[in-house]
Amino acid sequence: MNLFKRVGLLFMCMLFVSGVAIGEEKKLKAGFIYVGPVGDYGFSHAHDQGRKFAESKLPWLETVIVESVADADCARIIDRLVQEQKCDVVFTTSFGYMEDTIKAGQRYPDKKFMHCSGFKNLPNVGTYFGDLYQTYYLNGLMAGALTKSNKIGYVAAFPIPELIRHINAFALGIKAVNPKAEVDVRWTYAWYGPDKAKEAAEALIAEGCDALAFTEDTPAVIEVGQEHTEKGKQIYTFSHYSPMQPYGKDSVVSGQLMNWGGMYVKILEDIHNGTWTNEDMWWLTAEKAAILGGSFDEIINSKFVNDLKAVKVKSPDFGELSVYDLVLKRYDQMQKGVEEFDPYQGPVKDNTGKEQIKAGTRASKQDLLSIMYYVDNVKGTIPQ
Repeated sequence: MNLFKRVGLLFMCMLFVSGVAIGEEKKLKAGFIYVGPVGDYGFSHAHDQGRKFAESKLPWLETVIVESVADADCARIIDRLVQEQKCDVVFTTSFGYMEDTIKAGQRYPDKKFMHCSGFKNLPNVGTYFGDLYQTYYLNGLMAGALTKSNKIGYVAAFPIPELIRHINAFALGIKAVNPKAEVDVRWTYAWYGPDKAKEAAEALIAEGCDALAFTEDTPAVIEVGQEHTEKGKQIYTFSHYSPMQPYGKDSVVSGQLMNWGGMYVKILEDIHNGTWTNEDMWWLTAEKAAILGGSFDEIINSKFVNDLKAVKVKSPDFGELSVYDLVLKRYDQMQKGVEEFDPYQGPVKDNTGKEQIKAGTRASKQDLLSIMYYVDNVKGTIPQ
C-alpha cells in the first residue's frame, strides 16, 4: 500500500474514532435551565419557544431542558447537564443563576455557558438579554391616555434592576401623555406566583387603579382585569412576554412580546462555527427581540384604537397628534435604533427630586443595567 493510501486510511479511522462519520455534520448539544414551568405563559414559556425555533432551524442541534429550577438548585442542575447529559453549552435563564453559572464556568473550562440577564463573564461564560423597556414605555403612553383615575398599578416580582428599568420606562411613557398620573408598585417576590399576583392586582384596583401592568410569568393580572371589566368596571391591562390577549379580550390594550428565537440561533451558530465570543448580547426592538403587542395579530387591541385616537397630545418631535399615532411613531423610531429615540433621555429626575439623567443626554447601557431608583411619578421606595 502506497503512502497516500495509508495516510487516507488513517484519516478515515481517526474520523470514525472521534465519532464523526464522513459527510456527517458535527452535532451540538445545548441544555436550558428555566426558573419556571414552560407552561407559565411568561418568561420561561418565551425562552422555550425560542429554543424550539432554534432547534427547527439548526439540524445539527440537540437540546434538553430542566424547568422550575430554584436558584439554590442551579449548580446541581448544571452539573447534571454537563456530566450526565453531556451538553456542550448550558443556558441559564434567570438573574438568580448568575453566581452558580460563573462557578460552573470555572469547574468546566472546556464547556460554554450563557447566562441570561447577568453582568459577569469568563472566557467561556457569556451573557445575553433581550430587553423590553422600550415596549414598556409604549404601553405607558397608552395607559396614561386611557386611565380615568390617574392611578396606575404595577405588579412586580423582585426588586432588581431589570424590573426597575421596566417600571420606570412604563412610568416615563405615562408621564409623556399624562403628567397627573402616578404609578403604584406591589411586589410579589415570585416569578411564578399567580395567587400572589391576583391578590396584588385586586389590592391595586381596590385603591382606585384602573390600569395595570406587571412582570410575573402568568396571565393572573390580566384575568383579574378581565373579570372586573366583565362586571362593568373597565380595567386596562398590558400583557407581558407572551401573547396573553386571549385571557383579557376586553381588558388587554397591548403588551410586550419577547422573541428569543433569533438570539438563540445567533449564539448557537457562533458556537458551532467556532466564532463565539463571551461579549454581552443586548438585543432591543431594533434587533426584533422586543415586539409591541398583546398578541402577534395586532399591536394594539382593536377595541381600544378609537379611544387612543381620541386623546390628543403635543409632542416635541411631532407636534399635536393622537396617542395612537404617537405610539406608532415612537415604535417606528425604536425599530431604527436608540439613536432615533429612547425612553431614558434626559432630563429625568427620581422621586426624591434628584436629577438622574441630564438634559440632552441618554442613559448608558451600564446605567440601565444598574438602575435602582424610581422616576418621579412612581410612588414609594424600592425595597432593600
